[in-house]
Amino acid sequence: MAVYTEVSDGDLRAFLKDYDIGSLVSFIGIAEGVENSNYLLLTDRGRYILTLFEKRVAKDDLPFFLGLMEHLSARGVPCPVPIPCRAGPALRTLSGRPAAVVSFLDGVWARRLWLEHCEELGRALAHLHLASADFPLHRRNDLSVASWRPLFERSAAEADSVKPGLAEELSAELDVLEKEWPADLPAGVIHADLFPDNVFFEDSRLTGLIDFYFACNDFFAYDIAVCLNAWCFETDGAFNATKARVLLSAYRRERPFSDEELRALPLLCRGAAMRFLLTRLYDWLNQPAGALLKPKDPIEYLNKLRFHRAVTRPGEYGLD
Repeated sequence: MAVYTEVSDGDLRAFLKDYDIGSLVSFIGIAEGVENSNYLLLTDRGRYILTLFEKRVAKDDLPFFLGLMEHLSARGVPCPVPIPCRAGPALRTLSGRPAAVVSFLDGVWARRLWLEHCEELGRALAHLHLASADFPLHRRNDLSVASWRPLFERSAAEADSVKPGLAEELSAELDVLEKEWPADLPAGVIHADLFPDNVFFEDSRLTGLIDFYFACNDFFAYDIAVCLNAWCFETDGAFNATKARVLLSAYRRERPFSDEELRALPLLCRGAAMRFLLTRLYDWLNQPAGALLKPKDPIEYLNKLRFHRAVTRPGEYGLD
């Protein structure tokens, strides 16, 4: 989350008149994340989140995202629920941006990850995959393998200013990923961005999944690969195979994970690392004016990519 679009008190109060959520008491920008502008709203009836969708999020995709949250919540997945206004839909316009108000979830994201957090995540991710099976809308993954070369080319000329030799290394890695990327694994709706700051806990109990604005249809195992990258590396860069085993074991107790998916994990982990490396690289080189948060370091994901490149079998992740 972040704040790129400022909202005036008057505009917000006028906007909220069409909602049945009480009178506005206060609102404050949430200075985390890199995609959309988010505000915490406090009314005399409770707390809510206001999101203004910035240019990177396509307006045509918003019915998918908002509908998915409604669908998942109705099936017991703890996630924000879009609040409709009195006149109808949840999606409206504020300060020149598409905007929506969603319910507030209790809990905080875990700054330090324990095995219990990874177990809860694995269980919740499987639940999400199963619960979305009958979701009627479809959205392709705009940040999958076909998009990585064009995204790289937007940063290639300046990549070596971040790390000497980076452009050549990424180009060679893309050659491999484009050639070997699987074509037929179990697939459905995935979150695609389930980083620790998108998962809320009270102590070690998972209370919510947030930020569904990269959700799409893709391989379930790719969602696992995103989580292995985001949850199973320590602050010193070492991979924690125990966390990986706990995460995947909890997932498999809810949804079977095929041998084919397991064999594909090293390559999928390389791809997930490449995806976040490239978006971080672009953001590092093109920081928006006025953003409250410094872009995340792309080199973290270069190091993860190099780790996965050296993995030859899932057992090296502590998996079987």
